[in-house]
Amino acid sequence: MACAVRPAGKRRAGTFALIVFVLCLLAFPAVAAPQESESSNQANEKIEALAALSKVKPAETPIGIGDVIHVDVFDVPELSRDVRVSDTGDIGLPLIPDKLAAAGLSTFQLEDKIAQLLIANGLVNHPQVSVFVREQNSQPISVVGAVNHPIVYQAVRPTTLLELLALAGGISDSAGSEILITRVRPSGTPEIKAASVTNGPVEKDQIITIRLQDLLESGNPVYNIPVYGGDIVKVPPAGIIYVMGAGVVQPGGYVLQAHGEQITVLKVIALAHGLTGYAKANDAVVMRTNPATGQKDPFTVRIKEIEKHQTNDVALLPNDILYIPDSAGKRALARGAEAALTLGTGVALYRTY
Repeated sequence: MACAVRPAGKRRAGTFALIVFVLCLLAFPAVAAPQESESSNQANEKIEALAALSKVKPAETPIGIGDVIHVDVFDVPELSRDVRVSDTGDIGLPLIPDKLAAAGLSTFQLEDKIAQLLIANGLVNHPQVSVFVREQNSQPISVVGAVNHPIVYQAVRPTTLLELLALAGGISDSAGSEILITRVRPSGTPEIKAASVTNGPVEKDQIITIRLQDLLESGNPVYNIPVYGGDIVKVPPAGIIYVMGAGVVQPGGYVLQAHGEQITVLKVIALAHGLTGYAKANDAVVMRTNPATGQKDPFTVRIKEIEKHQTNDVALLPNDILYIPDSAGKRALARGAEAALTLGTGVALYRTY
């Protein structure tokens, strides 16, 4: 849009030019802020696609505590029934004096064990025994945290991390950059080996840490680990960084949604729409919680030096507070100028009208 100022009288020329300049500015649309490189919706689409490609081959899950199993002995209805595995891992059947240890066995192994006991107790000469799990309660996997639908999933077959995230509806908008799998590791369970996995000691709780970016972007199946009954999968929510002070355009709390990307001072300032014209950028302060004392310890951040590449950008942590002051003298001077401009413009508009 071309804007031309027609010559006018000396007294009204400046006023008329100011009005036309303001109208020119209003004629141009505002520049839209850039969107995030990858939203949670895009991440969830990738989770579903990768989960469909990474399903584990079916395998029989062992019988566990709390499961309800059906035992059928052909032509002996007195022995055919549903039984629940006790807290000690045993089941009881009529006419068999001792409890049967069932937990940890496959259905085929339990069939053979019951058949041998029937023969040993003289109850059936050639027993035909079938066992199947009617109700499984022993292999719960809890998926909690920043997912769209927290669930408790019974692992009826080997399941991968991506499959579980897909079953939980994917990650929510507040998801952080890591996934934590807590595992009580009994004797004989193999250790998980992965580049970004932290293993606990044998027979103690394992805390397995998987970076979400590695899981979704690397294409390396080592990160899509198998998940077992008893595991707890937690997607911790992203932390919040608080930007305060009159030196920033839009103070507030900003949720970290980088999904693995490090948030720095310059990046959070960009989220807050930048600095004001009166910001004392080299007097900015980051207040960070000291884990030993629980108190906020401040340290100075020189934003101008960071912008000029004279010093490194500062990485921020969840719950950090970035405080950016402004120059009170400059701000007061600017307010006076704004008031004078407003008064002058009002008189000019009145005269033009």
